[in-house]
Amino acid sequence: MTTPPFLSIDPALRHVSLDARNPAFYGNPNDVYAALHAHCPTFYWTEQKQWFFTGYDHVNGLLRDRRFGRQILHIASREELGLAEPMPHLASFDLSERYSLLELEPPEHTRLRTLVNRAFVSRHVEKMKPELAELANRLIDGFADKGEVELLSAFADIIPVTMIARMIGIPEDMGPQLLAWSHAYVRMYMFGRTREQEDAAERAAKEFSHYVRTVIAERRAEPRDDLLTHMIHTEHKGQYLTEEELISTTIVLLNAGHEATVHQIGNSVRTILDSGSDPATLFRDEATTERTVEETLRICAPVHIFQRWALEPAEIDGVSFKRGDKVSLILAAANLDPAKFTDPLSFRPDRNEAPNLSFGAGIHFCIGAPLARLELNVVLPILFERLAGLRLAKTPMVKDVYHFHGLERLDLQW
Repeated sequence: MTTPPFLSIDPALRHVSLDARNPAFYGNPNDVYAALHAHCPTFYWTEQKQWFFTGYDHVNGLLRDRRFGRQILHIASREELGLAEPMPHLASFDLSERYSLLELEPPEHTRLRTLVNRAFVSRHVEKMKPELAELANRLIDGFADKGEVELLSAFADIIPVTMIARMIGIPEDMGPQLLAWSHAYVRMYMFGRTREQEDAAERAAKEFSHYVRTVIAERRAEPRDDLLTHMIHTEHKGQYLTEEELISTTIVLLNAGHEATVHQIGNSVRTILDSGSDPATLFRDEATTERTVEETLRICAPVHIFQRWALEPAEIDGVSFKRGDKVSLILAAANLDPAKFTDPLSFRPDRNEAPNLSFGAGIHFCIGAPLARLELNVVLPILFERLAGLRLAKTPMVKDVYHFHGLERLDLQW
């Protein structure tokens, strides 16, 4: 296994040097992951000053290991851990994240997740299948006779945000604004973010929170049959969600409920087209379609990194962690572990190997996974069936970010 020229690995020290802003990396991270698996699957990333894990068993285990968690300040102070104080120019962003399902640990996480989980279980999500198919067909009707399309703006961006907005009870015409707010939010999770990006995220958080607060007030006055009304009026062990908990939860559901799926629709279409596989074979029935979707999730996951705090001293793969240390798990690399997957860089929808970790594992397993899977299983077959002879019109433009992996543009012809 050759090492890309922009990647430096010291196997003896398990140190890796890699510029996450290098287009050769974020444009095709799978080659880097293959090199890491070959030479140094557990490594200290010198630029990020943190330990990273790529091995399937280590990532899967750490996602479930209760010695590690998504938050640390519930058991230790900033002073004790040597953490900097919150930045005043991000006050609104921090407040909107304070009660995020992605950031909490039990018992708060358990309470919030219990209140929203019912809406996302498979049997409830499955009922959305007809309206999802109707939406996909309606969007395709708008460009099918043109012979070409930029798929993200005309299709992939619209479907997930529309469906999650419908579930929560947000008007569909807010879709473009929700996308704009979400894109500003996502930049906060990238390596090397700028002050300009932080200011944009702060503005988005302030505007987004104000909007959600107004919708909450409307639902209190006039309840409806939607998830937001359910969250407002349902109790758990005698407690209701507070206003700030409602705002954080609504924002994270809207953001997480579409951002990754937008990327995955684009990633999946590109992967299938690059593979040269016959779509009629890949989507010939529900079981085959499901295997195809899972293989695209494995080989081109939309979310690459999840981080954890060490809540107590622990040793993983010979690396010692003390309380307050942060570790990173590369989900997308775990999906390519040659110890779990035969010929891991190849697209093989007939695999019968380990399940992919693209939605995480443990108590923070993605609550929206059933919805995301349904969307992919419904819209991909419709797209390829309706647009016979679908092909790339030009080389896809990859987003210049890490953590999330997706396309900026996907121009297609048929």
